[in-house]
Amino acid sequence: MMPPVSYATGACKVFSLDYANMLESAPLFARAALTTLKISTAGIALALIIGLACAFLLYLRIPLAGRPVRAYIELSRNTPLLVQLFLLHFGLKVDAMPCSVAALAFLGGGYMAEALRGGLEAVERAQIESALSLGLSRWQTLCFVILPQALIVAVPALGANVIFLLKETSVVSVVAVTDIVAVAKDLISLYYETTEALIMLVLVYLVLLLPICLAIRHLERRVKHVAFGN
Repeated sequence: MMPPVSYATGACKVFSLDYANMLESAPLFARAALTTLKISTAGIALALIIGLACAFLLYLRIPLAGRPVRAYIELSRNTPLLVQLFLLHFGLKVDAMPCSVAALAFLGGGYMAEALRGGLEAVERAQIESALSLGLSRWQTLCFVILPQALIVAVPALGANVIFLLKETSVVSVVAVTDIVAVAKDLISLYYETTEALIMLVLVYLVLLLPICLAIRHLERRVKHVAFGN
């Protein structure tokens, strides 16, 4: 006759974590989090610059620029970051950190371009004509009338792209960058404490992403209040 199953004992085993090891690994995750933030900050900043340049070229309908820009946007948005990392690091022999930043910027530039282009095209034509009739040049109209309103419209999409790109950094460990995921994998291979390492991984990403999500949500509310007064 089989002994009775103790569900309480099973539950205790599930939650019997090695907290000492988790605390000892915290400095490793903290250093890896700084690496993740460095890659994310540089990659997202470059993605915004690329996206703004592409959006302007599409909005202004610069001759001979439309097709190459659209080709870049489609290429960046329809190829995985993992594949881009492999091409840059193993194909073109780019070092790990520059490769990670460049791949993130390449991927993010396409998404930022579409978000900003949508914002630019949302500005009413009447406001542009009014600015030109007041004596503003086309460049002044673009910088001081069109772009501020476009950014207000594009804030939700830009915020979503920032969060998306931050989470995409989870694959940079494939090119030997010591990010958060790489630390978790190393701890699992060394100590075979999979649950503890994965819990730490989730907590670190939560600490990184939750404040950014809340800040973006607050910015969206402020922008909505400025634009619509409610």
